[in-house]
Amino acid sequence: MAGVGASSSEADLDRPNIEEYLTAESIQESPKKLRLSDLLDISPTLREAAGAIIDDSFTRCFKSNSPEPWNWNIYLFPLWCLGVVIRYGVLFPLRVAILAAGWILFFAAFLPVHFLWKGPKNWKRAIERKLVEMMCGVFVASWTGVVKYHGPRPSMRPQQVFVANHTSMIDFIILEQMTAFAVIMQKHPGWVGFIQKTILESVGCIWFNRTEAKDREVVARK
Repeated sequence: MAGVGASSSEADLDRPNIEEYLTAESIQESPKKLRLSDLLDISPTLREAAGAIIDDSFTRCFKSNSPEPWNWNIYLFPLWCLGVVIRYGVLFPLRVAILAAGWILFFAAFLPVHFLWKGPKNWKRAIERKLVEMMCGVFVASWTGVVKYHGPRPSMRPQQVFVANHTSMIDFIILEQMTAFAVIMQKHPGWVGFIQKTILESVGCIWFNRTEAKDREVVARK
């Protein structure tokens, strides 16, 4: 009999507690009004799971904390105001002036060579390449950029290809100010398209257009 009593007590421990799966309103009702929908209602469990996810310490690692103002005190705020004046009152106009002067000098030298040059074509190509390098150097100077090369600098050799995926115009300018590389680039409209057709054609760049079905064959022939 003792063994039977022990087994029945173990069965009682293993038996699930229905109250854990019911809402408070269902528990307060009489057992006669207990419905199957109350047993199948998993909203309390879902609420507990969602609360556990929200309060999880790992999830808190991905929350962005609002930055605290570092310059709102009696000795840093005047320095910050001075920095704003220097940045936007001195450096920004100076950078715009450098960029504007560079464009003026570039077009004054490039357009006559590109449209009016009657001499050897290899000289024309060499002058245009140097002007493109100069203009890209003006861009980097207007950014007050300092370019540091790691490892051996790439040299120009025949049938040599460098692969760089998803580069921006900034990457292209930094690359061109060292050597006027010919690149394969998406064709753009607007002022970028004007630069592509007028200036970068002299470097030997190849353009493609993803919207044209037969454009891949045209690029392959080039």
